[in-house]
This record gives sequence, structure tokens and C-alpha cells, in this order.
Amino acid sequence: MRRPQFDMAIFKERRDRVAKKMKEGSAMVLPAAPDAIRNRDVRHTYRQESNFYYFTGFEEPDSIFLFRPGFDPEYVLFVRPRDKNMEMWNGFRYGPEGAEREFHADKSYPIGEFDQISADLLKDVDTVYYRINNHEFDPKFFSVLERVKARAGRGGRGYPSMIDPVNLYGEMRLLKTPFEVEMMKRAAAITVEGHKAAMRFVRPGVNERDVLGVLTQSFLTGTSDRQAYPAIVAAGDHATTLHYEFNDQPCNDGDLLLIDAGAEYGYYASDITRTFPINGKFTKAQAKLYQGILDVQKRIIEFVRPGRAFEEIQEEAVKGLTNVMLELGILNGFVDKVIEQGGYKKYYPHNVSHWLGMDVHDVGLYKLPQGVRRLEPGMVLTIEPGIYIPKDDDSAPKEFRGMGIRIEDDLLITSEGSEVLTEGAPKEIAEIEELMKR
Repeated sequence: MRRPQFDMAIFKERRDRVAKKMKEGSAMVLPAAPDAIRNRDVRHTYRQESNFYYFTGFEEPDSIFLFRPGFDPEYVLFVRPRDKNMEMWNGFRYGPEGAEREFHADKSYPIGEFDQISADLLKDVDTVYYRINNHEFDPKFFSVLERVKARAGRGGRGYPSMIDPVNLYGEMRLLKTPFEVEMMKRAAAITVEGHKAAMRFVRPGVNERDVLGVLTQSFLTGTSDRQAYPAIVAAGDHATTLHYEFNDQPCNDGDLLLIDAGAEYGYYASDITRTFPINGKFTKAQAKLYQGILDVQKRIIEFVRPGRAFEEIQEEAVKGLTNVMLELGILNGFVDKVIEQGGYKKYYPHNVSHWLGMDVHDVGLYKLPQGVRRLEPGMVLTIEPGIYIPKDDDSAPKEFRGMGIRIEDDLLITSEGSEVLTEGAPKEIAEIEELMKR
């Protein structure tokens, strides 16, 4: 039997916190992630839906979390029943008894009884926190609400009001607890080692796929659960495609290689991008563009601290990268005018930061209804400036064509400023060249 990965007190504390934010007389319903089956014969690796796991620690598919603060039972799980035949094929199941014993559910029922029992559990609820985005589960849940309404009869109440819980748990997940920070530091450390292994391995003639194999092996032997997202291994001009996904082309002498890859540990993600020369030595042109982007990234990292408005980070990136492009002749004009007209977007089209946590693009508002979002201790975000110049762009200086450079690190906001969780991954030119030489 596979034991739960973490102490159940962690998940109990989260349920207690969200209970204080929920309306009186309300319930939250979260379905598990669908089973990862592509066809009848092939099963793909399963990962639990982040919010479901956040409140339960339960990793099986075909499960539903129903939470009713102040009612009895309060914490309810609907799970797959024990089945010796199915377990022989697909592995151990906890069943309702195991869900109560190991995951401390107040009550657990077989998933097949959800329609009947959940209607009873929701009949006295005034508000339901539920997100309408699950094409498979939505019709099932609405049929339960129809049953609740029918049982009330003509003199009863109509449907309970429904609230999307994404901001409720998004704001909770945005501010990391000490336990979550430790998980993210572990994920970052594993990812750092993967990027260093890739740098040691890369040389002219290897394939992007070979590099991906080195990364994957390093992550898994470093006790990562899985990749936090599909890795990007982009050689040469492929790096000018922001979401390059083929990862199957040769790495040629004289080109740069961009790797955007992160490991996941304990359901927490890391996200690092490094760009370096395939032959281990930056050319003069590569070094000029790379150093300009690196200087911008380092200035932004110094800029980030509690109280800063999130949108100010992007403004700093745009200003810094536009200056780099003007200094190198990639753009022409005056910095304020180029920014005003959006000219920089031709070579820098994305945001410089996003929240990081259980998902690589994590939940949490970037702008609050009452105004700007200001950084607070406990938030984790990326800083990832980049410049991308396609090889067929005749308007750019020839020496920079075909270069895509991005440098990305993960920052934890602290009371003093920020802590770079991924600082162990080399990014100074001399560091990279020395590591690759060895």
C-alpha cells in the first residue's frame, strides 16, 4: 500500500483556513482530475488536480471532495471502492475506509453513490463554491442540484447560489507557508542540477532530444515527481519560437541553446530558463546580447520587494530591454517613443513574470478589484526577460539574427526583499563557459 506523502495536518490546516473564508451555510465541491487515458490500451501518468490535492492530499482519480464547514459530516470524500480485480491491473485503491483512515475524511462513500448522497448533503446549503469548467463533471453536478431542488418541492428553495472558488483558494495558494517554501526550494534545487547536467552534456552534434533525456534523468534521479511542464529545448533559431515543443533537432556548432525546464516536487513547481552556447564559448555578438539581457534581469531582481506593484515589474523589464535593443541597434528611435508605440513587442512580446506554486502558471490575481496588486512576503514569482530575433528578420543587425535568449529565475518575496530560489543555476558568462569546459 502506498502511504500518503505528507502529514495530514497540513491539509487539515488548509481546510480550516478556507472554512473561515467561506460563507456561513456553504459548501465547496471539487472533482479530481480525470483519469489520464488516451485510448483503451494506453494509460498516461496521472497527476491530481492541484486544488483537489491542496485540500486533501488524495491522489486517486474518480474522486470528489465535498466540504461543508459547520455541518456534520464536514469533510467528505467520494472515492473508488476497493476492487481486487481492478487493483491487480491498475494498482492499489484506498477505498472509502482507507480515505477515512489515512486521509482523515469525516466520511467517505463510493464514487457511484455521489448523486444520491451529495443531494442529501447539499439540501441545507445556501451557497455552493464550484467552478464550471469540467465538461465531464458539470452535467453530473447540475443533475445533483436538480435533485436537491426537486426534493424541496414547490414550497422549497430554488438552486443554492453558486460562486466560483478560484479567487478563494487562489489567494490562499498565492501566499506560501513555510512548508510550501521548503517544497519549492527542493523543486528548485532539483531543477538547478538538471540544468547544470545539461550544460555539461551539450556539445555540437547532439540532438535536442538527447538534452531532454539528460534533463529528465537528472530530475527523476533527484527525486522529482515529474516535470512541472513540458520542457523547451530549443537550439539556434528555434529559440525564437516562445513555446517551441518539437525538441528533436540537432544542436549546431556556433548556435545558442535555450532550455526552459522545471522539476516538480511534492506538487510544487520550479521554472528555470538558461541560454548558453552549444560549443561552450559565447561569440562576441552572443555575449553582447546575452549580457544586456542578464543585466536587465539582475536589475529587476534588485527592484522586486514587498510593496512593489506587480505591474511595475513589467514596466522595468520593458524599459530595460528596450534600452538594450536601442544600444545594440536592434531598434531605432528614442526609448520613450518606442515604448509608447509598442515597438519593443516585435522582439519582446511576453510578460516578465508570473506566479509560481503548485502550477507553473499559478493561481492568484495579478490585479485586485480594489486596485493594484502589491507584492507581499510569501509570494513566489518568476523573472524572465528575453529577446527573440528570427533569422529571417532583415530589419535587425545580421550578427543578432537567429538568436533567442531568455534568462529566468524563481523569486520568493521576503520581508527584506527577495530570495532567488534558483541562483545555483549558472548564468554569468564566465560561469557558464567554465562549467561547460569542465
